Order: sequence, then C-alpha cells, then structure tokens
Amino acid sequence: MDKVLLFGKDDCPYTNGAREDYTNRGIDFEYINVKKSKDGMKKMLEYSGGRREVPVIVEGNKVTIGFDGGT
Repeated sequence: MDKVLLFGKDDCPYTNGAREDYTNRGIDFEYINVKKSKDGMKKMLEYSGGRREVPVIVEGNKVTIGFDGGT
C-alpha cells in the first residue's frame, strides 16, 4: 500500500481527528501542513480539484475531502 498523504492544518479538529485515527490504526501517513507549505497547498489543490477544505486524504487513487471519524 502506498503511503497515505494527509493535507491539513494544525488548528483543524477534523485534520487532528484524521491524524489520530490513522496513527491508532497503525497506518503510515505523511502529514502536510498547508498553512506552512506553499508547495503542499498547491499539491492539495491539485488533488482536491481546487477545493480549499481540509483535511484532504489521498490513499492511492482515492481522494477524500473531509473526515467523519473513520470507517
């Protein structure tokens, strides 16, 4: 499985919930803080089709915008 990319902001409760969920499930992910990384923001916007909502979670070919507490 490819590493999951998780784009978000430190002050977003949904981003933090997603980070905690992936950590608890032992899923390897790379967190990109879009407030601190212009390149990260650009890449997030490519994945999200221009939407500026966080988190944006990329798992292989699947892109999810938002986080509802896990599956």
